[in-house]
Amino acid sequence: MGFVAHDLGVDLGTSNTLVYVRHKGIVINEPTIVVVDSTNERRVRAVGDDAKIMLGRTTDGVMAVRPMREGVITDFDMTGILIQFFMRKAIGSSYLLRPRLFLSYPCSISAIERRAVGEAAKYAGARKVFLVEKPFAAALGCGLPVFEPNGCMVVDIGGGTADIAVISLGGVVESASIKIAGDKFDEAVIKYIRRKHNVLIGERTAEELKMTIGCVFPRPEEVTMDIKGRCLMTGLPRVFTVSSSEMIEAFEEPSTRILEAIHGVLERTPPELVADISTNGIVMTGGGSLIWGFDKLVESHTGIETHV
Repeated sequence: MGFVAHDLGVDLGTSNTLVYVRHKGIVINEPTIVVVDSTNERRVRAVGDDAKIMLGRTTDGVMAVRPMREGVITDFDMTGILIQFFMRKAIGSSYLLRPRLFLSYPCSISAIERRAVGEAAKYAGARKVFLVEKPFAAALGCGLPVFEPNGCMVVDIGGGTADIAVISLGGVVESASIKIAGDKFDEAVIKYIRRKHNVLIGERTAEELKMTIGCVFPRPEEVTMDIKGRCLMTGLPRVFTVSSSEMIEAFEEPSTRILEAIHGVLERTPPELVADISTNGIVMTGGGSLIWGFDKLVESHTGIETHV
């Protein structure tokens, strides 16, 4: 039995939760989903990867809960259960002194919502909770000179929010947080397939499309993917092909909103820092930035070198 538990870093995201254990690295990267038994006082049936398999396949007495929506806690009890489950999975529970927790949060959330994140972590069994803004944590993790008088720009596109921040001298100088991110890209795919092909597809299929052939900038070679859905005309299953050029069309609205937010932050940033950013470039982080060509799209609109 250990005496003091390891320090933990937790990125409590809308789509995925990552847990980092000091001296070990990232040990958990699982979906932020809890499956509960609604008939038996919401008894937890599965968490994380096990819960994602059940998504869209649950029966009447069982429901899948996403305790985080657009970067904000929507179900306090479930968030506490989720953090507790991941903490125990990462380090076990046989410690006299509970772990210290380092939690990241989106720029846009209010003081009350920020307090709710800290309270959920304490409820899960953390001894002490430290909160940090997501873009600042991302910049620190990328090895950017955040404590120097030198402007750095980070665009963090997660599942629920896209956080854009200009960082200098150990603080956030200018920031914006919009609720357009990975989940909205999935919704855009579902709407586009319904409008263009008259077929209804689920969240998991939309996410698979986004990750496999999704792009926001023309690819050198077009790629296609066969998917299955329910035809809205006949009500029967249907298999059809979707191309990467169709994905650009589907993603046009959410990607434009993110570009507008980046432009807005640059407009409000002091001139000296904008000069630093044009030299240092823009750094993109988060799962949403992995959509093919996002860095090229940002670079073509801002004229600033962009890296993922």
